Amino acid sequence: MSAPKKPAATNKGWRAVIARIGGLMPGIGLSVVITLVSLAVQYLEERVFSHPYLEALVIAILLGMAIRSAWEPNARWRAGIAFSAKQMLETAVVLLGATISYSAIAASGLSLIAAIVGTVAVILAASYGISRLLGLPVRLSILVACGNSVCGNSAIAAIAPVIGADGDDIVSSISFTAVLGVVVVLGLPLLVPLLKLSPSQYGILAGLTVYAVPQVLAATVPVGLISTQIGTLVKLVRVLTLGPIVVCFSLFGSALRKDAARPVTSSRFNPFQLVPWFIIGFLVLAALRSFEILPNSAAAPLLKVASLLTVVSMAALGLGVDVGVLRRVGGKVTAAVTLSLLLLLFISLGIVHLFA
Repeated sequence: MSAPKKPAATNKGWRAVIARIGGLMPGIGLSVVITLVSLAVQYLEERVFSHPYLEALVIAILLGMAIRSAWEPNARWRAGIAFSAKQMLETAVVLLGATISYSAIAASGLSLIAAIVGTVAVILAASYGISRLLGLPVRLSILVACGNSVCGNSAIAAIAPVIGADGDDIVSSISFTAVLGVVVVLGLPLLVPLLKLSPSQYGILAGLTVYAVPQVLAATVPVGLISTQIGTLVKLVRVLTLGPIVVCFSLFGSALRKDAARPVTSSRFNPFQLVPWFIIGFLVLAALRSFEILPNSAAAPLLKVASLLTVVSMAALGLGVDVGVLRRVGGKVTAAVTLSLLLLLFISLGIVHLFA
């Protein structure tokens, strides 16, 4: 008796899945290669300068843009590049939830937390207003505002899928924010003798103004251990405000994610229209971490995976960017980021004198 044959529909389904995966491989592979080169460059920076001044995330965008300027990927590459730019970035946002512990926020002190949250809120609103006054589009203005107020590149990458930002907006905001981020790291220590700041005062100032956590270390280590410890603590609390900001945009920014030209085809309620799937995953992991169901030891490896996926997605975004867009909006984005940064510095100096 012969063995029963598998249904033709099942075989066809598996063949479609395999074909789909095979179609993604070229674009994903190219994005991964760019990522590996970017990580190698960052490693060399760390060996030479002790801290990276340009993170792998930014390097990946620049390399992707350089390749895109010389060669436009055809249909064979585009599916995998699009997958890397969108799905990998959304997965990275989910994994970031494992780094959130609400008990860590509470341990920092309510008055300092309130000051940090207030500063983030003011700069978020002011930076958005400045960007809009300069004529930047809504989504790009939101990305610039979040990058300035929270944590630079990481905030931009986390907010982008929530508001439906395209690759050009992401690359524009990250590119110009990254440049000024390096300027801040190099120039901020000069304020110590100029304003006669104590180590603790400078630590608060660095934590409130510098974009990325590694950059806080680069800006505070030359000043001293106390500045480094306080700056890192303030910066981490500032980073933790990203979670509530992402959730708020997912709840109240659904219109930004919709294509206005696309008609509504169904009246059935879909919860993912209100809160995207990756935000639900983010909140689930954050809750698991806060209630210690997810062990603290899992946070570091998950953060590394999230960081790696983010770099891959930025490489893919660079491969799809229109360099002409950067030329058109570059001056406006630079002005928006610079004015927002100066306002952040002014407010942070006021807080420094209140808490130190």
